[in-house]
Parts: sequence; structure tokens; C-alpha cells
Amino acid sequence: MANPNLSNIAALRSVSTRSISPENFDGSVGGGGRAMEGTGRECARDLGAGWKISPSVKIAPGETFSLAKIEGAAKISHIWMTTHRDHWRTLLFRAYWDGADEPAIEVPYGDFFCSGWGQFSQVNSEPIAANPNGGFNSYWPMPFRNGAELTIENTSTVEVVLYYQVTYEVGGDHSNDAYLHAQWRRSNPLPYKETHTILDGVEGKGHYAGTYMAWGVNSNGWWGEGEIKFYMDSDEEYPTICGTGTEDYFGGAWNFDVPGSGYTEFSTAYLGMPQVIRPDGLYVGQQRFGMYRWHLPDPIHFAERLRVDIQALGWRSGWRYLPLQDDIASTAFFYLDRPIASRPAPPTADEMEIHIGAGPSSELGRGA
Repeated sequence: MANPNLSNIAALRSVSTRSISPENFDGSVGGGGRAMEGTGRECARDLGAGWKISPSVKIAPGETFSLAKIEGAAKISHIWMTTHRDHWRTLLFRAYWDGADEPAIEVPYGDFFCSGWGQFSQVNSEPIAANPNGGFNSYWPMPFRNGAELTIENTSTVEVVLYYQVTYEVGGDHSNDAYLHAQWRRSNPLPYKETHTILDGVEGKGHYAGTYMAWGVNSNGWWGEGEIKFYMDSDEEYPTICGTGTEDYFGGAWNFDVPGSGYTEFSTAYLGMPQVIRPDGLYVGQQRFGMYRWHLPDPIHFAERLRVDIQALGWRSGWRYLPLQDDIASTAFFYLDRPIASRPAPPTADEMEIHIGAGPSSELGRGA
């Protein structure tokens, strides 16, 4: 299938490009590189103005920092951010559209960029690219009609240094565009014989655009027999769309197991399992997986409401399914005809915390 962005790149359009970063906090015309104070001031002391004086920001513990405020109609086309991996699950990324009091996007920083486990893995997909070492890129189109604000909340007890750039275009007509929403939920652990909720209570017209899951396995054996279900519009007990298994939904098959290689990472334009974290014989005792599925060529359209959930199933004796109690965190991406949707309560630092054991750079778990 031809890439629509490539096929349209030669078209002349009556729009203008703007960009917000610590070198141009409001995206103003001719406003870049003018800073005289910033995190790079000492490094540029021999060079002066225009020489990378303000490349990043410092966010204090408990602070919510406004990344970008944009007035009027526009469309965000690219977001790039980076910070140390210790902060990937302690920062909360939010986006507000058209002056709404509630965020349409409220997701831990790492999970929004398909990196929920605080460890780097390469992601090569169309809307999200995660590049060495923690260069996070979003190409999700984010149109709005009357202003936007992007924020980052630091829920940790330490200061965070963040580099970022938000690129957008002004001058286009977005009166008929839907708003991007993203919601995060975690079941830790998933109660026995219950399903993990990915999305619930969404009302309006729109389309489901994708799923990222950080899945932590809490038992031995295969864990991905569970089905994903989309309950649309008039659906009640039974869904209109029912998948055939977890690895099937994410585009793999047969346990993601290549004979002789075991679990095999992959990353494509629309689906992938780019991360497999294996036990290390010390602090990391269980396997962890990162998976994404983007419904870009095949969005799931709904006219009135949407609910999505997924089962966690393994195997027990006699070829019987075993309901699992895994650590499952999901991020749902969808477009909606309104800037506010029913959403879960904001996650706390404890609810986002990664339970994966201590690595060599951490003091956690070290003996005397």
C-alpha cells in the first residue's frame, strides 16, 4: 500500500509550520535560539547567544510543566522527547484540546512511546518510533479547533531533565477532524477469571486507532491465548469484533516462537513485539513483553460508544485454559468527535511503578 504521506509530499498547501521547544517556548515566528538563560548556558559561555543555551528544561518533583500552549486551530504533526530511562514511568504526559478542563491524553511517558518497562527497545512503526537511546517520536496527527496544551507531570521525588520539540502546522481547516485520545490502564495483578479493561465508557462517534501493551507474566508457560473484544454501539454481553488470541491480535502466531530461537522480537509499520525482557537469574524473575497494534489501514469505527477488553489465558492440564493473574498495562489510542471522553482516574506513582527487579545501576535490592 502506498504511503499517503509520501504520495502527497509534493502538494502545495496553504499552511505554515511552527515548532515549540526550550529554544522557542511559544513557537513564535523568528523566536528560536534567542535564549540568554537555560540548561546550556555554561556550556555556551564562550560562544554567546544562539549557541544552544536552552536545549532542555528541569522539572521539579511534583511539578506539572507546560510543554506547549497553542492558540487557535492547528494540527500537531510530530513530537520528539527524551529523558533518562529512570523517568519513563514516573512522568505523566497529558494533552488538552479546545480549552477542555480534562485531558484527552493521559498516559505514562514511556507507555505513550511504546516503552513501558523502563528499558530501551527499538520501535519501527508508522506513528511511533523509539530510537537509541530513548529518542521518542510520535507522528500521531493531533488536530484541534480552538487551542491545545501539552503537559508533563513529574510524579517522582527527583528532578527530571527533559528535552523536547513539538512541531505543528497552522492555517488548515480542522472543523471536521476528530480529536486524538489516549488512555492508560493497569491490572496488577489481574484478578482471577477477570478480563483486563483496555477502554470503557467511551461515548460519541469515532474510530479506535491502536493498542500498546506492557505485559508482565507472573507464571510459567504460555500466556497469550486470551481474546481481545470490541463492544461497539448496541453490543452488550457479546462483542461485534472478537479476536482469536493475544499473539494473533498483535500480528504474530504460534506463541511468537521461532523454533530454536524462542520468543522473537519484531517491529513493523503497524504491529510488533519489539521487547522481550528475559529472567536474568537474579532480580528479574519473570518475563516481560512490549507489544503494539496500530489500526491505521483498518480503523475500528463506532457510531455511539465503545468498550474494549482482553483476556489473559494460559494452559492447564487436559488441554484446558488457565485464567492468568498477570501484570498488564495497556494504552488505547482512539479518535473521537469530542475533546473529552470518559476516562479512568489519573494513575499514582505507585500504580505506575515498574516491578521488574533492580538493575546494576539501581540501589534497590542491593545487599549490604
